[in-house]
Amino acid sequence: MTSALNHNVPLVASFSAILLAQVLKIPLHFLYNRRWDWTRFFGSGGMPSSHSAGVSALAAAVGYREGWGSTSFALSCVLGLIVMYDAMGIRRHAGEQAMAINELEEAFDKHIETDDPEFSRYMLHRQRKRLKELLGHQPIEVAGGAAFGVAVGLIFSLVLS
Repeated sequence: MTSALNHNVPLVASFSAILLAQVLKIPLHFLYNRRWDWTRFFGSGGMPSSHSAGVSALAAAVGYREGWGSTSFALSCVLGLIVMYDAMGIRRHAGEQAMAINELEEAFDKHIETDDPEFSRYMLHRQRKRLKELLGHQPIEVAGGAAFGVAVGLIFSLVLS
């Protein structure tokens, strides 16, 4: 099994690109925000998109190894574009909706603190879980992940061939 994985360069390149993109999120987050956030390794969203990096590394490695005109390369590209579109579209919009809901809940909490003291005590002691806001990607994060993934896919293909 291990030798099969060693010879499946597109798979190894894809998983490596995902892992490396997640690692890169930590120092890039520090550069933008001037604080270390080690949880970025496990989080979705942010720069670069690990989803984009993974599918782009897969497509690049498949194209290099099986040919740029192969059906496998075409499939990798089409599925990669679907993943990247989803990251910029539906997932990003879900994150924006979560942000709006969290803001509404905070405004509601501030409002009830002044209106009804008894209800306010009840609401303040309830279990409140904020919705996750960083779900999708901005286009630049997807493009960064895609460029990074292509580079990883080609490097792995050249080195492991």
